Amino acid sequence: MAHVKSGGATRQHSQRAGKRLGVKLYGGQTVKIGQIIARQRGAQYHAGLNTDLGRDFTLFSLAEGVVQFRKLQGVHYVDVVAK
Repeated sequence: MAHVKSGGATRQHSQRAGKRLGVKLYGGQTVKIGQIIARQRGAQYHAGLNTDLGRDFTLFSLAEGVVQFRKLQGVHYVDVVAK
């Protein structure tokens, strides 16, 4: 009875490119207006001073300055502080 073994779970899924999520600019780095700070699924990081949240939870800058991360009552915020 000739047969071929199954390829395994990982071979059976379609290959798909990664979404390139994560923090793009870290604390202390300079940022321009409209520049992306973090791409995320859900709000791991919340918008703080001079930042805004896009409809796909992307954090971007509303002003030029320096990126700063802070934690307040267990919630991570991202700020852009003017130089």
